[in-house]
Amino acid sequence: MPEAPGTLWWRALALIVWLFAVAAIFLPFASDTSPWDALTFRVPGNQGNWWHFLIGLPFFLALPMIWLRFQALRSQPVSSLAGRGWICYASGVCVLGTLLVELPFLLHLAGTSEWQRLVVLGLGVGSMLASGALLFLCYRGLSPARVCLVAVNTAYLGNAALCLIVYSPGIGHLAANPGWPVTLAVLCFVVPEQLWIFVRSRVRLRGIDSESIA
Repeated sequence: MPEAPGTLWWRALALIVWLFAVAAIFLPFASDTSPWDALTFRVPGNQGNWWHFLIGLPFFLALPMIWLRFQALRSQPVSSLAGRGWICYASGVCVLGTLLVELPFLLHLAGTSEWQRLVVLGLGVGSMLASGALLFLCYRGLSPARVCLVAVNTAYLGNAALCLIVYSPGIGHLAANPGWPVTLAVLCFVVPEQLWIFVRSRVRLRGIDSESIA
């Protein structure tokens, strides 16, 4: 397990990882199509639609995350209530968008095999539900900055996990679609960090409860 995300080296690493996530916005993910292309409906064969738009949107959460990481690197709290509100609002919109993207899989309309359907629903919806439940249970033990981190991580993780599975047939052409491995690398950072934040919050909650009892 990594060290606490409050240490300087971890904050610097987090900033570097999310800079790669920003670059992934403009890197081809599959079929020479980047998240930016999906958001702007520039999908090959004029197939751009609301589904592709909602797929591309959560990748842009890397932009507010960069701001959060800069604040953390400078050891400055996220003091702006409006800023925290907009970040959580944008994350919530992206979560709802990912749930809409999951509908074709839920209704057997996506044309995937049964195991692919179950994996997409399990990782996409499952990861967001798990993070949401943990956030509810651990909210009192989280600082405002950590709440923002968890919100962005949750929205980004659910959508990216779905994309990695749906477009996995294209991994044989990684040179042409570098966005796929870059996004996978970002998730390899997000998942342990998310778990670590919740572990730390539970420890902090125990301390708060012990002080209240005493």
